[in-house]
Amino acid sequence: MRKVVVYELLSLDGVGESPETFVLDLWDEVMDANLAEVIGTQDAVILGRRSYDEWAGYWPTSDVEPFASFINAVPKFVATSTPLGLAWNAATAIDGDPAAFVRELRATDGGDIGVHASMSLARSLLAAGVVDELRLVVAPEIVGPGRRILVDLAGIRLVTVDSRTSPRGALLLTYRV
Repeated sequence: MRKVVVYELLSLDGVGESPETFVLDLWDEVMDANLAEVIGTQDAVILGRRSYDEWAGYWPTSDVEPFASFINAVPKFVATSTPLGLAWNAATAIDGDPAAFVRELRATDGGDIGVHASMSLARSLLAAGVVDELRLVVAPEIVGPGRRILVDLAGIRLVTVDSRTSPRGALLLTYRV
């Protein structure tokens, strides 16, 4: 069975909205290696509609590696109730319940299934019990207001698999659900 891996960039107080405002200044070679490790095992990505619309306007012309080559080539499945407006290579709208779709996709052969950004979708997949691993990059900054991923969830037991600190102080955390 394939593994579903949620990868999120967060502030210390759990804000995941607009991570470029608090993570980009910290980005270093250890964080690059961590990201390459995460995406190196993935051959499919699930995105929420908001993330898809933002990313479809940015990543197709981006040269930010290693992520640009990965996200532009990988099959992308988008949780949405409306047709995709922006065209992007290998993107398909999910028909129906995203958790049911992920359960079916998990049962097929292949590599890991990534969930990137897409905070509402990640939260709903965590609540539905279809996430196997949570990979967090936590910036040493308290942002204050902003959307958070790990709110309004029932208790979920996590097992720490790995924890590292990047040279610029970001925590790189891996949890098994």
